[in-house]
Amino acid sequence: MTRTPTPDDKFSFGLWTVGWTAADPFGSATRPALAPWEYAKGLADLGAWGITFHDDDVVPFGTGDAERDEIYATLGRTVDESGLVIEMVTTNTFTHPMFKDGAFTSNDRSVRRYALRKILRNVDLAASVGATTFVMWGGREGQEYDGAKDVNAALSRYAEGIDTVAGYIKDKGYDLRIALEPKPNEPRGDILLPTVGHALGFIAELENGDIVGLNPETGHEQMAGLNYTTGLGQALWANKLFHIDLNGQHGPRYDQDLVFGHGDLISAFFTVDLVENGFPSGGPRYDGARHFDYKPSRTDGLPGVWASAKANMDTYIMLKEKAAAYRADPRVREAMEYSGVLDLATPTLGEGETLEAFLADRSVFEDFDPTAAAERDYGFVKLNQLAIEHLLG
Repeated sequence: MTRTPTPDDKFSFGLWTVGWTAADPFGSATRPALAPWEYAKGLADLGAWGITFHDDDVVPFGTGDAERDEIYATLGRTVDESGLVIEMVTTNTFTHPMFKDGAFTSNDRSVRRYALRKILRNVDLAASVGATTFVMWGGREGQEYDGAKDVNAALSRYAEGIDTVAGYIKDKGYDLRIALEPKPNEPRGDILLPTVGHALGFIAELENGDIVGLNPETGHEQMAGLNYTTGLGQALWANKLFHIDLNGQHGPRYDQDLVFGHGDLISAFFTVDLVENGFPSGGPRYDGARHFDYKPSRTDGLPGVWASAKANMDTYIMLKEKAAAYRADPRVREAMEYSGVLDLATPTLGEGETLEAFLADRSVFEDFDPTAAAERDYGFVKLNQLAIEHLLG
């Protein structure tokens, strides 16, 4: 039986997940909508630690200021009474028709200016509710036709927007960091910053990139045919893993947003292993929210909404326990040593070794035996089978 989640697990859900009424491009909603605080209370009852939301998840677009304040106050009371935290806030710049060509990268300057004001308004909101992460997903920042977007100008406008928001955060003294969320496609045919690597390259060009990092999502990286765990590893290596979105996906197709672990289970195992146990030889660690960005199945009613939310946490807990046993298994440590996994942390050049000394060392090249080196067995299949044993055992 899976243990009950605790605040130490740092399990967090977007209100748009359990709040999805299951309308899609081919069909209308199959579930009724509840009030935002009802979703928050339901998640708290299941043992969630935190919640997140887009502005329009809580307050309908176009709502007046007085009603907006009243709605957020009601949500805030529920959060306080339930012991939840609001760990992340984001802004919807993709639903309203005005954003059909993007927000920060729209060919219409007036739309870009409106989007910037909308986002800055929600930066203030995020700070006021105690959030520490402000996620920015550019779902409409892209194009379907190559000739429709000046990519040089688009990236310049994108950078201008992110830098402006980051500069505003610094000027206000907010305890907030921005986390960009890459995705290769959907809803646009091609989205700018499609992968972790693209986003890291973009951040390196920003003036205020020191407070800008990443929020990689399982399905988004796998939609591009990439390895999610490796992407998390590179973001960690760059000290840019500010937040994570966990869900399930079956390879490069539409964004499925399945329950975490209900897609590539082996990948989910190694994701949890990295998040909870870190790199085998040490290095940067992730200590943020274990955030679930999924959608309850359209075939299920409201009971299925809560069952699926619980399933995310249950699956994560089971994988966490199995990953801990995997790391503690002496056979695994032995297999890692045999495979050279731990030796990879040893610098290629010796401590204090100069390039001149390296070039003069005949054992490196002239006297090296390539034939013998080619005969080395790395035992990767045995190492992976041990992971499978722990996963299935």
